[in-house]
Amino acid sequence: MALPATLRRFSIALADSDRELYEQLDWRVPQHPSESERYLIARLLARVLEHAEGVEFSKGGVSDDEEPAIIQRNLRGELQAWIEVGAPSPDRLHKASKAAKRVVVYAFKNVQQLASEIAERKIHRAEHLVIRAFDPDLLDRIAATLDRNNTWELSVTGGTLYLTINGTLYEGTVDPVPLPD
Repeated sequence: MALPATLRRFSIALADSDRELYEQLDWRVPQHPSESERYLIARLLARVLEHAEGVEFSKGGVSDDEEPAIIQRNLRGELQAWIEVGAPSPDRLHKASKAAKRVVVYAFKNVQQLASEIAERKIHRAEHLVIRAFDPDLLDRIAATLDRNNTWELSVTGGTLYLTINGTLYEGTVDPVPLPD
């Protein structure tokens, strides 16, 4: 019998002054048995940083090979953004860039290698691909606080994340990663 997903609740006070977005988010996020805490935190932070109308976690979650971790659709259900977490293959990104107007990757390990692999391959509209890098140490420090019920206060100012969890501040950036020429 397969192990069930662990359901985690996140109550997030978001103050993103870079996008003038101030909201209280309340999400229930299933953690697949094969999903590491680091990946879960990266997926969650990517979802918060992409928060907008029509953005949601994909239905199949991390076990779905056909959809990214996060997806954005317009009111007609048309795909608007394909948002990957981790290190997707260049072939997957080629497919994504044909399917969606916007493709974003939130990476956290071997980021320069990923950028080099993408640059070496002929990816449709590669010049529009956005790669952002999380600090793996930051993800691990946040992951160490995970519980079934999580309360976060996240401020984004000047590209810097200020995340307060249980009175402790975690600070870091999400750095843009250019593709090599």
